[in-house]
Amino acid sequence: MPNSMPPVQLITQVTPLPPRPQESNKGDFGKILVVAGSRGMSGAAILCASAALRGGAGLVRLAAPEGILPIIAAANPCYMTAPLGQDEQGKLAPEAAPDLLALMKENDVLAVGPGLGRGAGVPQVVGQLLAYTEIPVVLDADGLNAIAGQIYRITSRKSSLILTPHPGEFARLLGCDVAAVEAKRTEWALRFAFEHRVILVLKGHGTLVTDGRRLYVNTTGNPGMATGGTGDVLTGLIAALLGQGIEAFAAAQLGVYLHGLAGDLARNVVGETSLIASDLLDYLPAAMVHSSISRPSK
Repeated sequence: MPNSMPPVQLITQVTPLPPRPQESNKGDFGKILVVAGSRGMSGAAILCASAALRGGAGLVRLAAPEGILPIIAAANPCYMTAPLGQDEQGKLAPEAAPDLLALMKENDVLAVGPGLGRGAGVPQVVGQLLAYTEIPVVLDADGLNAIAGQIYRITSRKSSLILTPHPGEFARLLGCDVAAVEAKRTEWALRFAFEHRVILVLKGHGTLVTDGRRLYVNTTGNPGMATGGTGDVLTGLIAALLGQGIEAFAAAQLGVYLHGLAGDLARNVVGETSLIASDLLDYLPAAMVHSSISRPSK
């Protein structure tokens, strides 16, 4: 490791959710803006926004290309929706950026990426969101792909940033192959997080959470979670925890832990082979209760 890297503190304890005061209202637990989805990938947006709700967010607004709005609006009555400009392929168009910048001012946390696809307008929109946001951001999936080769987009931001790549997405960010990432998984994660001042969640067996100074190696989760959509659930869950005022590293750590525990509880009922991403939404409440992470109000 380079001499400039600080000593690494291994974190093993998960920060619990604070108890909710009796005098609470929905404005106390975070307003989450989810930017996700495109034609053919509306499910990613639905999973992400639904996970933000299950994670305890007070209000969730799902902003998506206008063509899939009827689908996402019908999928869950508990979040709000906002239509965005789209291109001929049903992906975000550049003109969606001003609408999103206005929506950001009304929210506390931004979750970007699931199911956006790789349309020509996506990198421009994601770049503007990162450049102008003053609220915490969780960046995943095609949000990460949008900045591959353009890492400078995350260097001058004003807010905390959590990146949640799987090894393939992380390899694209680094400009290398997956084998290189897996060969030095922990070293690359620590170095990237430290140099770019981000919280990095490197998914996989023993998911890593690090800010370059602290490192958490997750112990929950199972191979049944290696299925499409589970990462979208994680993105929404972490965003919800941020919205409840939890510090960024602790929110990422707790989100990863609960996400894996929900997968373990689901596995115990449906098995690893049959487990699907929406099962995590069903078992997330039980994970929060079972783990004693969510403590009752006094």
